[in-house]
Amino acid sequence: MIAKLVISFLAPVIAGFGAEDGSSLAARFSGQVNRRLTVPEAERQNYGNLLKQALAERNLTAPQYVVLVDRSAMVQAAMIYWMSSDGEFHFIGASPVSTGLPGRFEHFQTPLGVFEHTTDNLDFRAEGTKNEFGVRGYGKKGMRVYDFGWQEEARGWGKGGEGIMRLQMHSTDPDLLEQRVGTAQSKGCIRIPATMNTFIDHYGILDGDYDEAMAEGKTFWVLRSDRAVTPWSGRFLVVVDTGRKTRPDWAALPGKKKK
Repeated sequence: MIAKLVISFLAPVIAGFGAEDGSSLAARFSGQVNRRLTVPEAERQNYGNLLKQALAERNLTAPQYVVLVDRSAMVQAAMIYWMSSDGEFHFIGASPVSTGLPGRFEHFQTPLGVFEHTTDNLDFRAEGTKNEFGVRGYGKKGMRVYDFGWQEEARGWGKGGEGIMRLQMHSTDPDLLEQRVGTAQSKGCIRIPATMNTFIDHYGILDGDYDEAMAEGKTFWVLRSDRAVTPWSGRFLVVVDTGRKTRPDWAALPGKKKK
């Protein structure tokens, strides 16, 4: 019943995509996201296989978008995939990110696993205000903060042990910190480029649960009125660590040689 409601709710928006399937967003990603990584086909397939393994127990059947993050210090990348009805993962695009850098107080490594983006942990938008260091931690005003709730992870400071952190995915200060994406920098959250944030927001990449709730009559101030949502909104963030010892050429930092 919910699926029918969602289809009905999205009908006017779906029309804008015509006969396209979910993989068609790859061209839009290339034109709208200004910090991109050129991932070779073999690597795209490898990460697609990692997604298959990570999501196998979820028994997903409906086509949908998924976001994958490789927290490896030698990669630091986020990738969007579209899962088709046959269970294959099609690469949409990739951008450099910053994940957790343990070693300082209240700094965690970004947790591994599959995290569901639901209305149980409502998103919000950055106010664009600066902290005592003059940094806009969530980025410029209006940037969306994707909330994946409280997660247990090893403390990256002091005597270690387990701690609780709030896992979020968000933009960062465009003047001081965005140029550092591609390296581990955060307290445990996932920092993404502003244009990738806007892309995920505009196309409802992770808004599957929000769309179902709206089809049932709920409203959410955090959702933009100009969204161009598709029939394939997903809800899963998958974080992996490939444990690479060297940085692949496609993930090389701007202006720096491969290490």
